[in-house]
Amino acid sequence: MKQRFRVLALFTGGLLASVPASAQLSKIAPDLLSLLNFNLSANVIVQYQAPPSSLDILTLELLGGVVQQTFSAFPAALVQLPAVNLLAVAGITNVVYVSPDRSLAGMLDNTPQTVNAPAAWQVGLTGEGIGVAVIDSGIANHPDLQSRVVYHQSFNGSSTADLYGHGTHVAGIIGGNGASSTGSNYTRTFKGIAPGVKLIDLRVLDQNGAGSDSMVIAAIQQAIALKNKYNIRVINLSLGRAVYESYHLDPLCRAVQAAWKAGITVVVAAGNLGRNGYATITAPGNTPEAITVGAMKNMGTPGRDDDRIASYSSKGPSFIDLVAKPDLVAPGNLTNSLLASGSTLSAQYPANILPSSYYSTTNVPSEYFRLSGTSMATPVVSAAAAILLQKSPSLTPDTIKARLMKTASKSFPAYSTATDPTTGVTYTDTYDLFTVGAGYLDINAALSNSDVAGKPAVSPLVSYNAGANSAYVVTDSSAVWGTSAVWGTSAVWGTTVLVNGTSAVWGTSAVWGTSAVWGTSAVWGTSAVWGTTSGYGEN
Repeated sequence: MKQRFRVLALFTGGLLASVPASAQLSKIAPDLLSLLNFNLSANVIVQYQAPPSSLDILTLELLGGVVQQTFSAFPAALVQLPAVNLLAVAGITNVVYVSPDRSLAGMLDNTPQTVNAPAAWQVGLTGEGIGVAVIDSGIANHPDLQSRVVYHQSFNGSSTADLYGHGTHVAGIIGGNGASSTGSNYTRTFKGIAPGVKLIDLRVLDQNGAGSDSMVIAAIQQAIALKNKYNIRVINLSLGRAVYESYHLDPLCRAVQAAWKAGITVVVAAGNLGRNGYATITAPGNTPEAITVGAMKNMGTPGRDDDRIASYSSKGPSFIDLVAKPDLVAPGNLTNSLLASGSTLSAQYPANILPSSYYSTTNVPSEYFRLSGTSMATPVVSAAAAILLQKSPSLTPDTIKARLMKTASKSFPAYSTATDPTTGVTYTDTYDLFTVGAGYLDINAALSNSDVAGKPAVSPLVSYNAGANSAYVVTDSSAVWGTSAVWGTSAVWGTTVLVNGTSAVWGTSAVWGTSAVWGTSAVWGTSAVWGTTSGYGEN
């Protein structure tokens, strides 16, 4: 037995790097460091430079690890591991980073008109033939979706039913066809933005709206695998969690980047932490490649002139990396969409179930529900991407993102206020780059644009000049921004948020004069802060 133990020790020693403890610590996520001295088990995602070999896997097992899943979207594995051996795992030569399998959560009659979707419908553009993967809490069997949900799979338990009610609502915003509110007996019709799309249901959130990094990564990986079979060109992620490390190391962000590289446009919620201030974008909305969406209030009217930012909509720049986010905004407040009967949300917010008297002259069972949040704004943009793809199937994710940003409306007030009816607290929002991004989604304008992004449309970084107390957009020569007048920063973001003719950001003294950008405690508090859907919204 002693001889066998000596052989195993020599074997694992050959795979472990001779690196200082400080270097090993840098490969461990900050929210794992407190567990290093405890004899307990932790579920972690181990990322590798190259796909883990059989020797890498055996080393994990010799350190007490149980490999639960390996990922192909990027080199990584989900491992149950004794926390006391985290340092040893970080010392493996091929290991890049170790992070927890973190928890996360989920984040219409006027909405289509607000973003000019009817202009697309009039020329037959409904997203027909385009597959949109909805990575959420599942999609219920609803009349307004009919047979267009072409695939179901759960990564969180065996059931594919939408027990939470979030995914069905999101799916309705993307592709509901209004069947349950259309006809002579109806006074309002609740129709999604792209009512012709195919929906791919990848369930990752349970009945309480909770899931984990590994579930979302596995779902993204499956969307990539099913891309050709169902023509999946768009992934909708109306979910998120706090940012703990750079997007270079965050496994959620790496999965999003893998999907983007595979030719899938990934649309992500900004988060609902805007009332906490700036630098509150949630992951994976901090991924530079992704289209990150903030929420507007359509004020109950089809026109956009009176629309205002929702005070809860998370603001940029991203924590740690200072990526300019969100990329644009869309309607997301008090949004009417599909009801998943018997779901947790419908039980939690029964007053949000729309009575049939609201949209029908006869007494019929209600099929609709009202929710608010950036989770509701995100599918509006996902549907817009599907419409662009139906018109021009060869569009790349970068061109879709760049067109949506450039053609977004730049007309905003300087600021607006909103008062919480429960607390009486008034919140003031400045319409700067970190609040509204490149502007308010306009589908008709995007369809009329023919510009092509010849380089990646990654969201730029921002840099702070302490002397001028101002922030500046940093244009990278490898990105499309600034490569020509077509993609100049003023052309894409406009002079509303940028000082005319320069890359300086208007109104940034309010951002950089606080600790929000530089200190975690002001923004996140605890790891329990997630971007979730609001049942109440705001007026």
